[in-house]
Amino acid sequence: MFADLTPALAATYVFAAAVLLHLALRFWLALRQMRAVALRRGAVPPRFAQKITLAAHQRAADYTAAKLRFGVLEGGAAALILLGWTLLGGLDALNALLLQWLGPRPLLQPLALLAAFMAINALLDVPFDAWQTFVIEQRFGFNKSTLRLWLADHVKSALVGAALGLPLAALALWLMAQAGPLWWLWLWALWLAFSLLMMVIYPTLIAPLFNRFEPLADEELKARITGLMQRCGFAASGLFVMDGSRRSAHGNAYFTGFGAARRVVFFDTLLSQLTPDEVEAVLAHELGHCKRRHIAKRMACVAALSLAALALLGWLMQQGWFYAGLGVTPNLPPALGGSVPNHALALLLFMLAAPVFGLFAAPLMAALSRRHEFEADAFAAAHSSAACLVSALVKLYEDNASTLTPDALYVRFYYSHPPASERIGHLERLMERAAQAAASA
Repeated sequence: MFADLTPALAATYVFAAAVLLHLALRFWLALRQMRAVALRRGAVPPRFAQKITLAAHQRAADYTAAKLRFGVLEGGAAALILLGWTLLGGLDALNALLLQWLGPRPLLQPLALLAAFMAINALLDVPFDAWQTFVIEQRFGFNKSTLRLWLADHVKSALVGAALGLPLAALALWLMAQAGPLWWLWLWALWLAFSLLMMVIYPTLIAPLFNRFEPLADEELKARITGLMQRCGFAASGLFVMDGSRRSAHGNAYFTGFGAARRVVFFDTLLSQLTPDEVEAVLAHELGHCKRRHIAKRMACVAALSLAALALLGWLMQQGWFYAGLGVTPNLPPALGGSVPNHALALLLFMLAAPVFGLFAAPLMAALSRRHEFEADAFAAAHSSAACLVSALVKLYEDNASTLTPDALYVRFYYSHPPASERIGHLERLMERAAQAAASA
């Protein structure tokens, strides 16, 4: 098909086709999900008929449809922005403008290019985030954030991002320029070290900039949770309650950090929604992720994919068609007929193009995540009450307006957690086996 085309033009056609296929796939899956939810909006699934009201079921269907419609709009805008940066010349124009202002300085100009690109993208995302927060979430009663708090969060995020990102980006660009042909290996090591550092400093230094974290005050619940962790051989530096209700009515619980910095965090909304038995069961599920080493496995998977991606970038940035095919003037080393290389340009092009092709690997990662969720549920059933976990999940599905009737293909492609019917069915089977084992003992 591309035999008579130049490599750059062939790359352009392949990229444009991938963008259109990516967009069409997202739209098709969203329409399937909307259709599946709408068709079963009128009746609560039999498994949940005694636990969730029809009004709550219909609210979840409407919330799901609203988010999907917004996602279609956002996806279309994202595709236009992507094409604007690449084939329509936006990134090339920004690079040329900064070259004119700053000159081809080996570090300053590429760093300015990265910073300007991130700042512009952040600004383009603001209207979508505002609509999501103050229209969709507000309409369904989930938004608790004020405009002032929302703006403060954005400003803080920008400042923290600049404080951490600019030095890291400068070091990355220096490595790309000075570390030789294997720069990508050194950059991967830098990224890995930074990721581990963030696991230590985020819980204690960064997260408190956005939320208040107070020690769990409920002594009965604290004793119950401490007993669970001791039975499971798990230690944490503290049990904390986060003021999630300042921003949203959604509830959650999670572990963060590792080693001496590891802590258990409950959203205050979660504690207000669940009984102590149910909180213990939810925490047992989270403990299951730790004890089954899911976090370490996911980190290892991400690390391997990142290493492969950086190695690929190391090759692509030496190819003139990679630049020209994606709409920018190639800056290659003198040995390849170019001028001073702009590593930031290659890095940004790769960051823009990779997600387009990465979407097609999404079902594999989603399947792995769902498998981990089943394993964590099994751990919770063995170390806590499966019945309490079921009742907690039903409450959370209802309170968070999660649809009970998703499209099967949409689930396989996107869901990181099993859908409600599969997850609760799995737990019910575990309870049946436990009852049979107890009866035969």
